[in-house]
Amino acid sequence: MDAKRSSKLTNEKLRTMKNLNYQLKQLCRNNRDGSYGTQNGRSRMLNMIAGQLETLGYRSMKANSLKPKHVIALTKLWNTQNISVGSQKNRLSAIRWWARKIGKQNVVAKNNQAYDIGSRTFVTNQSKSQELDRYKLSKITDPRTRLSLRLQDAFGLRREEAIKFRPRYAVQGDHVSLKSSWCKGGRARSIPITNDDQRKVLADVEAYVKGGSLIHSSLNYAQQLHRYESQTLRAGFSKLHGLRHGYAQRRFETLAGFPCPAKGGPRSKDLSSKQRELNKEARTIISAELGHSREAITAVYLGR
Repeated sequence: MDAKRSSKLTNEKLRTMKNLNYQLKQLCRNNRDGSYGTQNGRSRMLNMIAGQLETLGYRSMKANSLKPKHVIALTKLWNTQNISVGSQKNRLSAIRWWARKIGKQNVVAKNNQAYDIGSRTFVTNQSKSQELDRYKLSKITDPRTRLSLRLQDAFGLRREEAIKFRPRYAVQGDHVSLKSSWCKGGRARSIPITNDDQRKVLADVEAYVKGGSLIHSSLNYAQQLHRYESQTLRAGFSKLHGLRHGYAQRRFETLAGFPCPAKGGPRSKDLSSKQRELNKEARTIISAELGHSREAITAVYLGR
């Protein structure tokens, strides 16, 4: 009898948690905010958070029963696990999204410091830029993947933006325009076309896809992404986000007239008043071109 009761309680607990996981999954499916990568990451994060809530003893939750005590318990757990500041902020962003979708945005404090989550450290002044290795590029057998990599290098695009790139929509005279559905956070943006290397890659993309996109007609985005990942891995590429760093650093020197700190240029404290003006203007422009809303984020790419 005790064994049956224990089994029944265990099954009930699992069913209850599955309800929360299922409801959060449905919430994500019914609210497709942001790019594919953003949606996929949010869904995985909320699924993990549901598991953590069960571990913390909240075994009868539903998606609409989120309360301040749940957020506090989660952030205390993360602090004991030495989760990085950036990861904690990302998790809180997912919870804020959850709270908004159920009409309870006030459940989560607007300021992360309310949960003892400090500021992320951006400044290292160590360059993480990467040049596009032409030998490795030659080992890529899928033309669309090869062109996506060239777009990442030439325009500082994120991987998803480069894979979804459709030249008939994007190429607009002196700039490229990126759809909100291609971009992280659903933030559409434009990037100027300023040099011959950019014009060459755009011409090559247009000539190859002939009105289509860099996703093969027989594949969906997830399948093309899998092809991209397997191709780049076999070719020996890694940390391809470094191509965005390279774009930002080249762009900074063009705009400001001197290299950024991550490339050996002067630090903020050593700038003349004129250089400070140029520095701020260049960083503001680059932040927008990379798809960020804050100038401060450029310290990740450029140093400070």
